[in-house]
Amino acid sequence: MSRMMSSPCQPRLLDYHIPMSPAPAGGTHVAFFGGSFDPPHIGHVAVARAAQRALHLDRVLFAPVGLQPLKPTGPSASFEDRVAMTRLAIAGHACFEVSLADAPKPAGATPNFTVDTLTGLRDSLPQESTLFLLLGADSFRALHQWHRAAELPFLANFIVASRPNENLDDLAACLPPGIALNPLHEQTQDQANRYRLTNGAGEQSLLTILPNLHYDISATQLRNQVHGKAGDKPLLDPAVLAYIHLHHLYE
Repeated sequence: MSRMMSSPCQPRLLDYHIPMSPAPAGGTHVAFFGGSFDPPHIGHVAVARAAQRALHLDRVLFAPVGLQPLKPTGPSASFEDRVAMTRLAIAGHACFEVSLADAPKPAGATPNFTVDTLTGLRDSLPQESTLFLLLGADSFRALHQWHRAAELPFLANFIVASRPNENLDDLAACLPPGIALNPLHEQTQDQANRYRLTNGAGEQSLLTILPNLHYDISATQLRNQVHGKAGDKPLLDPAVLAYIHLHHLYE
């Protein structure tokens, strides 16, 4: 596993409250951030900013998924609309990109398995790159249900965004069986919990849990804002909201 380096670009706004830890030298750091993005909201961007800052990521790939195996009903908006909205949501963030790595399969109803996506992405990156998988706590807790879940931590280092007051040790214990978990008691400034992961074949990886990320946004809250009902604060980028209205989505 290569060491971490400082990213050439930083987010314009820092909404993750903890200071950034020093960045060691190394190769390019790329995080894969998959999801429905139906629609993409400010919580997605906040999580990506937090991960980029804490792990010194050079690129964060936002990848709308064609069909999630654990969500057979599928998203409300089309893949094309979700890609377009995601581009609008991350516009202006130089480190953030839209990836089509999880685009719908030619067979149409074939689900997108993360193990296949990460394998293909690893093969496409330069050898000195380090790949991360960024996901929320809910997705991480369901990891044991994922296809070939025990292989995933050794295809990409994990970054998990946790809620305030979440028990991080309990969260770390959600890994599939057969993976040894050892806390890294290194002195860092970012308050993250870091663990070394090892499997029976001797492969190693890194799990980083970022604490106190306020990103829980319900579908009801999003739909209320789409339909003009006032909320405590905007949950959607104005450009995304304008796109939704222009294309009559979520009606």
